[in-house]
Amino acid sequence: RIAVDPGVFVPRRRTEFLIRQAVALAPEPAVVVDLCCGSGALGAALAAALDRVELHAADVEPAAVRCARRNIGDRGEVYEGDLFAPLPGSLRGRVDVLLANVPYVPTEDVALLPAEARVHEPLVALDGGGDGLDVLRRVAAEAPRWLAPGGSLLVETSERQAERAARVIGDSGLVPRVVSCDELYATVVMGAR
Repeated sequence: RIAVDPGVFVPRRRTEFLIRQAVALAPEPAVVVDLCCGSGALGAALAAALDRVELHAADVEPAAVRCARRNIGDRGEVYEGDLFAPLPGSLRGRVDVLLANVPYVPTEDVALLPAEARVHEPLVALDGGGDGLDVLRRVAAEAPRWLAPGGSLLVETSERQAERAARVIGDSGLVPRVVSCDELYATVVMGAR
């Protein structure tokens, strides 16, 4: 169970597919980073699925960080700050699984979201910039320096953005792959180092 406070992004059922992909890729023990962690749902779910994990999570929103700290508890560390900035430098080159549930809604489409999202969730958790890939570009550019050899970046995106998201990840030097689940209407783009 994941507690979600007012003003914190609500985890979506489709994100279960991202977690399944991460579990399949994770070695044991695994070093896991959950960027844009929101409530901490992804990191908490992965930590629950793996026997041995070193978990680090980060978010720029103070309300999300407080919520994630409660949900993750003593299973990991949660940091407040922008993407990789608050993470300990000792993680560079050691991350086996990098989860980044980045905002991917194009700015002009945010107004079209259901009220439960656009009214009650923070804009920073939804708005991915002009084409929806601005935050992904920043994550992908830094990811190779943080990933261990054989480590993977996993991001959720929309079906229509998947090809462009895969190119962004490929341009960073990672080997991209796109997987989808029709049942959960989920699309995940992975990049392996």
